[in-house]
Amino acid sequence: MAILILGLVLFLGMHSTRIFAPGVRANAVRSMGLIPWKGVYTLVSLVGFVLIIWGYGEARYNPTWVWVSPGWTRHLSALLLIPAFVLLVAAYIPGTHMKAKLSHPMALATKIWAFAHLLSNGTLADILLFGGFLVWSILYYAIARRRDRAEGVTYQAVSVQRDVIAAIIGLVLYGAFAAVLHEWLIGVRPFG
Repeated sequence: MAILILGLVLFLGMHSTRIFAPGVRANAVRSMGLIPWKGVYTLVSLVGFVLIIWGYGEARYNPTWVWVSPGWTRHLSALLLIPAFVLLVAAYIPGTHMKAKLSHPMALATKIWAFAHLLSNGTLADILLFGGFLVWSILYYAIARRRDRAEGVTYQAVSVQRDVIAAIIGLVLYGAFAAVLHEWLIGVRPFG
């Protein structure tokens, strides 16, 4: 479990610097330069991500159950992940109405993903992993929106077609992940 916790601290910690500790990020960029900072950021994030995968995988061999979710929560989780995939894609397509309205659709996608997985998974490792991402994404979203308002940052919508493209790509990715990739990458069949 310590490996999972260390991975979460590294990964979420690095992804929190601009929001929770902008001075640390600014000082690092000033002292080492933007490109080296991005290199450190990427390296620490990757190490954290690998530790999360390793720690969560190890915890699954000897799970500590906190609760056992009813079977129907699996279906609810699968349903909730549809908008999560669409929002995730919308974060990368500039000019969507979703990004213009929500500002940070990836943070919302992360919230939905984490909440959906907490509904249908009840081990201590699940609570640490998905609960950690849920708390982080709630805080990140609130602080990022506040920062955007303070700095006058807005996101402009270009056309509805971009939202349609985000929705189609999100649905295709959701289908691929639900049908094949989740089992291949995670070892769990969402519908089986």
